[in-house]
Amino acid sequence: MERKVTLRRLSRWSLILFFTIAGTNHFITPESYYPLIPDYLREWDKLINVVSGLAEIGFAVLLLQTPFRKVAGWGLIFLLVAFIPSHIHFIQKGNLTLGPFTITPTIAWIRLILVHPLLVLWVWWTVFTEERSK
Repeated sequence: MERKVTLRRLSRWSLILFFTIAGTNHFITPESYYPLIPDYLREWDKLINVVSGLAEIGFAVLLLQTPFRKVAGWGLIFLLVAFIPSHIHFIQKGNLTLGPFTITPTIAWIRLILVHPLLVLWVWWTVFTEERSK
């Protein structure tokens, strides 16, 4: 049982690091996020980028405090679901070049149907199954 608690703690710290870096990147290279925003939201691309970055960092910070972990977990899951239109946008656009990287429709499909659900499961397992392992 001790191993599960330790693994969950490691997973939580990894989530915190992952989403803090992801959120911070919205401010370091905002121009790399604008093409990912669907055309029908283009008018608000800068606001969406800032809010997304702040939300990722904010929910990561909330994971640090036990009373706020469930709120953080739901917030991260909501964000991941909210990003689905961006993944569909990747697929519709065809090849999307972001700096040195090209996102092909195949990569976009893999992200949408494999990576994205794994991120949701990672948050769920880390945050919402934690109490059962104690």
